[in-house]
Amino acid sequence: MSETTTTNTTASATTTEALRERALKLDAADPLADRRELFALDDGVYLDGNSLGALPAHVPARVQDVLTRQWGELRIRSWEESGWWTAPERIGDRIAPLVGAAAGQIVVGDSTSVNVFKAVVAAARIAGEGRDEILVDATTFPTDGYIAASAARLTGHRIVPVAPADVPAALGPRAAVVLLNQVDYRSGRLHDLPGLTAAVHAAGAVAVWDLCHSAGALPVGLDEHGVDLAVGCTYKYLNGGPGSPAYLYVAERHQAAFDSPLPGWNSHADPFGMTPDYAPADGSARGRVGTPDIVSMLTLEAALDAWDGVEVDAVRAKSLALTDFFLECVEAYVPAGRVTSVTPAAHAERGSQVALRCDDAESVMRRLIERGVVGDLRRPDVLRFGFTPLYVGFADAERAARVLAEVLAETAGA
Repeated sequence: MSETTTTNTTASATTTEALRERALKLDAADPLADRRELFALDDGVYLDGNSLGALPAHVPARVQDVLTRQWGELRIRSWEESGWWTAPERIGDRIAPLVGAAAGQIVVGDSTSVNVFKAVVAAARIAGEGRDEILVDATTFPTDGYIAASAARLTGHRIVPVAPADVPAALGPRAAVVLLNQVDYRSGRLHDLPGLTAAVHAAGAVAVWDLCHSAGALPVGLDEHGVDLAVGCTYKYLNGGPGSPAYLYVAERHQAAFDSPLPGWNSHADPFGMTPDYAPADGSARGRVGTPDIVSMLTLEAALDAWDGVEVDAVRAKSLALTDFFLECVEAYVPAGRVTSVTPAAHAERGSQVALRCDDAESVMRRLIERGVVGDLRRPDVLRFGFTPLYVGFADAERAARVLAEVLAETAGA
């Protein structure tokens, strides 16, 4: 991974004023600017939507209806009258356009970790006998690695850690499954989903993608690029709320062969038959397990209203413009040598966050948050700033870089 170290000294007043004016002009021309009004925000700068998205302002009233009317008054009748039973597939169909999938291929429920387990085990079973390797992104979020290792023990496979760029060379006749992240959670590097998926298929293996840091930030193209299985969370760029349910994508061509390691009554062909033998339901419902978390699920459904009328291509365009502008401001403002960008400069390799390496990152992030600029930290030395195009503006990016420079200048030599 190439790294670019900032070289400019602290910016002059003229430079600062010019960047502030540009930010205002960019915000005025932003076609997504009106989306900001849909969210409950304070006067700070919230750049941690890649960990927890902001609250859409209309959601509390919708949740209140779920609690007081649907649960409080209708009670058990809400499974039919309020559509609780069909929520996992219904909400999956609302997420589908955001990740480039046709309806009927996404089911919402459980956590990302649980869905990774379902996907990896099912993928190993789809790949069939004679293939005993599960290739795993060596830089993956730790839980994905833990889950893949458990799946390997269960299925008699072995884990092969590999850097995403090295996947094509590592693929061989024993490869069964390849589990990759579309965007690296530390650096924000965007991996080549189309190219890597094609390489996996050429080797006869099954591709499983983790979309936690890409869904809602950039076009994914699951159907277009022939992805087999995918999982993702909904509490980051999709703003579903803390711990909101994750989702599982099973390409239509694999649904009949999808053999979940967690069969439950909710995924049974006749769930109320209560028979001792398991018969899987048709379609994406095979990804269900037990009774869904209705309150959290319907909170997510309400939050997705913020996406009505939004094109993902417009989100991607703003994301790239925001991160470009933030990096420009960092280069102009930050004292020389204090931070190093580990986020790729090339648009084709960048997600929707900027990661800066900083020797005293923990102290710096604490001070930033005290001053109203909220990012987060990945130990030992990475400051992460997530840019959520639905509610982050260019003035936010300029202010964040300026405050970062002030903090770094104050802590120089400390």
